[in-house]
Amino acid sequence: MTRDGRNAEDVKDFRQMTDGTLLQAAAARDPAAFAEIVSRYHQPVYRLVWRMTGGSADSEDIAQEAFVRLWRNPAQVREAAALKGWLMRVASNAVIDRSRKPRHSGIDEGPEPPDPTARPDAPLDRAQAARIVDGRLAALPDRQKLALSLVYFEGMTNIDAARVMEVSVEAVESLLARGRRSLKESLSGEWRDLLDGLGTKGR
Repeated sequence: MTRDGRNAEDVKDFRQMTDGTLLQAAAARDPAAFAEIVSRYHQPVYRLVWRMTGGSADSEDIAQEAFVRLWRNPAQVREAAALKGWLMRVASNAVIDRSRKPRHSGIDEGPEPPDPTARPDAPLDRAQAARIVDGRLAALPDRQKLALSLVYFEGMTNIDAARVMEVSVEAVESLLARGRRSLKESLSGEWRDLLDGLGTKGR
């Protein structure tokens, strides 16, 4: 018997289930099945939101919105194989919607004060370099940073990214090209320090 009184043979191992089986169980309002979906896909959804918002404090709330919407109606996902992409599309759309709303300035939204111990001529460390790249990425137009985030940071193919974004593969390729060009231009004065900070070498 388990702690909650169920026979051991009746306890389901949701970790071994396919996304399709989990969706069916979630549709039957099984909280354990839904918890497994969250466990599988929370991190990539959160990373995408965090990167698109430039590390906003709202990242967790936005990521959770996608899962809340799924819990309310799992039947929205028509193909189980598309579950991860569906969650990422819902989350990225939420980011874009929020970015279009007027924001009120506040003390927490101001730039961080400079580190008084940092020397202006000191080489960047890996964390600093990554923060600069993330900041430049977050400043790109929404569709460009989404395409770059999906392909280069989440490792999706152009075809999979196109499915998430609901655009053609050609459109994704165009967004990637424009996004790369914009990043290169915005980092043009710092690229050598950034490469050194990220542990790479310029070619």
